Amino acid sequence: MRSYAIGDIHGQLALLRQAHAWIEADRKRCCDPDAPVVHLGDLVDRGPDSAGVIRHLREGQEGGAPWVVLKGNHDRMFEKFLTDPGWRDPHMRKDVSYLHPVVGGAETLMSYGLFRPTSYHISRARAQVLEAIAPEDIAFLSALPLQYEYAQVLHVHAGIRPGVPLSEQTEEDQIWIREPFLTDTRDHGPLIIHGHTAIPAPTHYRNRVNIDSRAGYGGPLTAIVVEDRNISVLTETGRIPLEPR
Repeated sequence: MRSYAIGDIHGQLALLRQAHAWIEADRKRCCDPDAPVVHLGDLVDRGPDSAGVIRHLREGQEGGAPWVVLKGNHDRMFEKFLTDPGWRDPHMRKDVSYLHPVVGGAETLMSYGLFRPTSYHISRARAQVLEAIAPEDIAFLSALPLQYEYAQVLHVHAGIRPGVPLSEQTEEDQIWIREPFLTDTRDHGPLIIHGHTAIPAPTHYRNRVNIDSRAGYGGPLTAIVVEDRNISVLTETGRIPLEPR
């Protein structure tokens, strides 16, 4: 049973296209055109072309590509910015709006053609982006699932709450959790493939694999292939096994 996964994209369309090219090359070597490709969320913010990332993934799914796209915390923030002006993310300070530099939402709005907006003009910026964005993009963001399980592997944006049944995991934990998930060494049942917590390189922790390699901060975008819980990182020249720590 083979699947592929791609870490946090953060508006890096060129890196996403590169990751897809590496996956397609691996598919051809394996003669496997149907294995799912799971995108772990955080499609938007910080990078230069969030609009292009959303459009590329949406149109790929509409065209029949075997792509799964999960919801990350940044995707939810953008969706709520568009659809629910009074909503506040419970994990953000009250003084941090979607357009605060720490979030990177201004870059997302700029990818839809706006001049650099600021929190001082947040209502105007929302009105302008709603005129610019395709309704299909908003519907796409709203419908993103939180997890995807395949062949004893669970894909999720941030992680899970240890000790809680997978069917009872909350949205907040799946898109935001760090501790106690990151330091928990117990077997969770399925191997957890996640992003959200940026690290210098993909790392296999035996019970989980983190593939957020800092694309949102100028780092590379990681793509992996998963075969019977064995992980390899994809590169231009092929696979590099990712051994457990």
